[in-house]
Amino acid sequence: MFARLRNRTRIANYWLIAQVTLGFLRLLRLLPAERALNFVDRAARRVGPLAGRHRTAIGNLRAAYPDKPDAELERIASDMWANMARLAGEYVFIEKLLGEQDGDELPARVEVVGAELFLRLRDDPRPRIIFTAHLGNFELLPIMAARYGLAVSALFRAPNNPFLAAELLENREGSMGDLIASRQGSVFALARVLEGNGNIGLLVDQKFVDGVPTTFFGRECQSSPVLARLARQFDCDVHPARCTRLPGNRFRIELEEAIELPRTAKGRVDVQAATQMVNDIVEAWVRDDPGQWMWFHRRWEMKSWKKQPPVRA
Repeated sequence: MFARLRNRTRIANYWLIAQVTLGFLRLLRLLPAERALNFVDRAARRVGPLAGRHRTAIGNLRAAYPDKPDAELERIASDMWANMARLAGEYVFIEKLLGEQDGDELPARVEVVGAELFLRLRDDPRPRIIFTAHLGNFELLPIMAARYGLAVSALFRAPNNPFLAAELLENREGSMGDLIASRQGSVFALARVLEGNGNIGLLVDQKFVDGVPTTFFGRECQSSPVLARLARQFDCDVHPARCTRLPGNRFRIELEEAIELPRTAKGRVDVQAATQMVNDIVEAWVRDDPGQWMWFHRRWEMKSWKKQPPVRA
């Protein structure tokens, strides 16, 4: 009885939060895109520091940058909140922001580094993995890949709120192509895409309970071995890609050539070393512009550290 009541209360709370959030976004849609996004930027800089996660963000920043003064850490955290608010607001205006086209009928607000690589991968049907991190508006990556005709099946984690999750999924599917929900069995779905000479997209900068032991900003953490294990299984290329937010509601998309993953003495991908290599690439990206990464995430939290069985060479 109490469990049923608690579940109903949780569902009601989810529904209320979703209605408030979606209602705010509908109101935001009434404003011109530039004004609306600038408004949420300013609002987030004021409200963000009041959230409990702000303390988590400052703690993580202090550990990552022990030599930076507190004022600098607060500035980075303020930029982070503004970036997250703009990301939410861009759900409303993404079609408008990407609707302004250049001479090649590509979004004028998006600067692409590696455009020729998008086309080369499109015309070369082999299995490959493209990885990124929660930087800038990271959801533009599969959208831009689709604009170049490169199909990418992206793994995504839906919000815990089922009402918000349904709304976001509906909006994402129209522009982001094939989406694979992160849940039990999702690795098999990714493997099926690679078996069919397809491309998969992975976000690799979140904690992973019982993941492989690695470091990030010099601190121990657990990281997902999925990318390395799939690369090992299919011996496929792995490409880094990132989105950087630029002034004036503009973006830069960068797709890089395939990286050489570390290998064992038998020539197979070394899962732990490859996972660490990916962490190091993401760390370099974050250091380029730390205000565009989500420092409030408990990346270094290790709830159930277990000794992992060795991966056979």
